[in-house]
Amino acid sequence: MVRLLKRHANKRCAAIGDGGNDVAMIQAADVGVGIEGKEGRQASLAADFSITKFMHVARLMLWHGRNSYTRTARLSQFVIHRGLIISIIQVVFSAIFYFATIAIYSGWLVVGYSTVYTMFPVFSLILDEDVDAETAFMYPELYQELQKGRRLCTRTFLEWVFKSIYQGAVIMLLSIFMFDDSFLRIISITFTSLILTELLMVALEIQRWSCVMVLAQLLSLASYLVSFFLLPTYFDVGFIFTSSFWLKVIVITLVSCLPVSIGKWLQRR
Repeated sequence: MVRLLKRHANKRCAAIGDGGNDVAMIQAADVGVGIEGKEGRQASLAADFSITKFMHVARLMLWHGRNSYTRTARLSQFVIHRGLIISIIQVVFSAIFYFATIAIYSGWLVVGYSTVYTMFPVFSLILDEDVDAETAFMYPELYQELQKGRRLCTRTFLEWVFKSIYQGAVIMLLSIFMFDDSFLRIISITFTSLILTELLMVALEIQRWSCVMVLAQLLSLASYLVSFFLLPTYFDVGFIFTSSFWLKVIVITLVSCLPVSIGKWLQRR
């Protein structure tokens, strides 16, 4: 029956069983749920998820399933954004300087960007909740939105690609053409704007703040500020502690994030 539904209805199927005779059905489904009962544990051992009572299916699907899907979708999109935006900055930089094989960021800056500077806020998104448990159970029809796959599809992928291209290009172009021509200062301005843009984008996506999320943002920001002293050869330290530097960084960050935020607000309305 499960194979027929998958073949002719072209739908993803979940199978729920509590006995040894349900093992084949559970294994044929896209998602198998086994219930431990009087007939033994054959079904639960063969399933993807194991529960003790049938009443737990509602919580498994409407709450844990919802959170798993929404968090995975958002996390995967941010990982793509985090990697693509720094790549766009490098592409724009190389294009401006006649495609010279010079890396704008190197060494510990690249390592820090992939780890302590942005890792904690991005991965804190796995704790976010778009609705609370009571609302999810009170309005089961909310689950229909997830069945349509709109949180992670070609359209959302292209949206994040466009955001990355726009923000990466804005950060690099504004820094070079409007503000500074010193290579070390360009690195300081663009990299600081990049970190702030990434942290701000995460903050704008969070729907239910928690102490862990706030701590992740502060920890990443603090680790970046400390790196000014630990990695003085990568930054123009004297320029960083001037009002001119922070004014330029704020302007670039606002130009890169404000249109994206306005577009998201209009989309929600």
